[in-house]
Amino acid sequence: MKLLPSRQSTLTAIIFVCSSPLVIAQDSEQASITEMMVRGEYLERDQVNALRTPTPVIDVPQSLSIVTADQIRLQGFTTIGDIINYTPGVSTSQGEGHRDALVFRGVRSTADFYIDGSRDDVQYYRPLYNLEQVEILRGPNALLFGRGGTGGILNRVTKKGVLGENFTTYQVGVDSYGEYSLQIDNNFDINDASALRINAFYESPNNQRDFYDGERVGFNPTIKIQMSSATSVDLSYEYVDHQRFIDRGIPTGANGRPVESFKEIIFADPNLNSTELEAHLLRAALQHEFSDTLKGNFSVFYGDYDKLYQNFYASAYDQLLTPNEVTLDGYLDTTRRENLILSGNLIREFATGRVIHTIIAGAEYIDTSSDQDRYNSFWDTSSDDNESFTITRPLILRGGVGVNSSGVATTNSFTTDINDDTRVDIDVFSFYIQNEIALHSKLDMILGARFDSFDIQVLNVVANESRSRRDEEITPRLGVVYKPVENVSIYGSYSESFLPRSGEQFENINGSNNQLDPNTFENLEGGVKWDFRQGLSLTAAIFEIQQSSPLVADADPETLDVIDSEITGFEIQLQGQLNDNWYVSAGYSNLDGEQVDRTGPTGLRPQELPENMFSIWNTFQAGTKLGLALGLTYQDDSYINNSNNAELPSYTRVDAAVYYDVSEKLRLQLNIENLTDELYFPNAHSTHQATVGVPLNARVTISGRF
Repeated sequence: MKLLPSRQSTLTAIIFVCSSPLVIAQDSEQASITEMMVRGEYLERDQVNALRTPTPVIDVPQSLSIVTADQIRLQGFTTIGDIINYTPGVSTSQGEGHRDALVFRGVRSTADFYIDGSRDDVQYYRPLYNLEQVEILRGPNALLFGRGGTGGILNRVTKKGVLGENFTTYQVGVDSYGEYSLQIDNNFDINDASALRINAFYESPNNQRDFYDGERVGFNPTIKIQMSSATSVDLSYEYVDHQRFIDRGIPTGANGRPVESFKEIIFADPNLNSTELEAHLLRAALQHEFSDTLKGNFSVFYGDYDKLYQNFYASAYDQLLTPNEVTLDGYLDTTRRENLILSGNLIREFATGRVIHTIIAGAEYIDTSSDQDRYNSFWDTSSDDNESFTITRPLILRGGVGVNSSGVATTNSFTTDINDDTRVDIDVFSFYIQNEIALHSKLDMILGARFDSFDIQVLNVVANESRSRRDEEITPRLGVVYKPVENVSIYGSYSESFLPRSGEQFENINGSNNQLDPNTFENLEGGVKWDFRQGLSLTAAIFEIQQSSPLVADADPETLDVIDSEITGFEIQLQGQLNDNWYVSAGYSNLDGEQVDRTGPTGLRPQELPENMFSIWNTFQAGTKLGLALGLTYQDDSYINNSNNAELPSYTRVDAAVYYDVSEKLRLQLNIENLTDELYFPNAHSTHQATVGVPLNARVTISGRF
């Protein structure tokens, strides 16, 4: 049943309502302007950088979470995955052991990552050393972010130079398995109008798994220049150099669950399972206040990424017929990508009579060049990419040379069997407009639309074939916020997004994919936000995400089948100070969905969709210098694959922390992960690649400031 008018009529209404105030804007009464400016005030912790408008979180008709640098430090987070473990509605995927991969409300993504609002879509593990906060927005978000963002997006907000201050902060940490890291943050006050800030880190990863090691380096100098009272510029250069071992986990057995007796076995080559990334990221942001009610933001982002990953992994295992043998597959993959992103928007606040408007109008241009290739493994004994080996610890495999399960010496080549080699050029032009309308002191409406032109050209080197496709999409956003009292909001929203058939990582569009329109996603969401008092809030949301996927009909290639599927659920989150000494962050989500194919509902549950997820983190101030913390995360069982014959068991993990402030400038901290030493499997990539969770692990950190 249609809950909304047709897309065409909806868009007509949106564009009219958004555009008309720009045309009829006129000077407002002083009282209205005063009211407008008061409504624009918000606390720093309530600022959502990704939304680009000065809107308090309580007035945003969308489910979102903000994790600050203080929370990251206190909870001992070292990865994006750590943050997600304590975020409702979002879970982690394995990402083939070499990349961040998140599941936003049942939709897996490796590309819906942003840094200061700019797309950061290359597959790698993103560091946390230079962040002010992490913002996780749920639901389709095409209006501000364009294609993708089908289940949500994650935006990292980086540290900027601070005028008028000189400080240095540092952090040194080491854990039970020998992993250690160093971070430093220096801010230099150059003069009254400029500041230099340098963030850097070094990390040597390690854990309980054999051969797991690597090095990660990050260096990020930034300069803030206050050109005038109305104009500021932030310039940033970041160098990232990462190398780490790739571990894709263990196989599942006859019962469809990970084989626990394999928990210490690495199904990999200790010499060849590795990933390397070198990246140069340049960011420039200009902010200018044309007047008290008109502001502009303009940014340039350039990213140059050079990445290699190669690995072997368990591709097949039969516990009943051959319990001591495993089949390995593998590949070598390289990506060379350059992203140039130019974006700008104007924010205008004004009143027409008693109605107050906050309009954001912007444009974005993206130029992407991406060359990627993949070579399959090729064993001289099987003349195939698969070969079977006897399960031992460690496997008899070094540098692509080993002995197969028949006792015959075998050698792999990563230069014989090319899987694909594509050269991709992408041009994206986008225009968007949104109007936040304060119709009444208790009623706000948000209306907006975005136009995207996505033009992709792909050269398939292997087939010596070039193809191109242009997709032009208009995506709307509608929201209503009702505030019966100032500290409570009840909202409803509708949003859309789309994903071209070239996929998140610009896969080949040969064959029928060249004919198909993008997948489209629609989100209906309703919720409530309640600020009990300053620093303590409760949010709850219920939602439905519907996906439409055009497919070439089996019976008639000239026609299309459109397959619709949906995911429904609800979330609740409590965050803030319960009293002066007790801080809590708790979240719960319930997700449901069913796979749909050409014949209709299948009765199968989508993969990576745990029905229930719960997390809670408590921090207790035991005295002026001593603090204690206790956390818990629970994840329901979920299916590893869409055939529903392999699953990850449910698990509960308990974490804890103790910190002691030796002085105002020195803190000692102990974080304990998996306090009960539970064996658990947090995520997977496919049937025989289930991640083994880290056992009981303690991390000691010294942090300070001078």
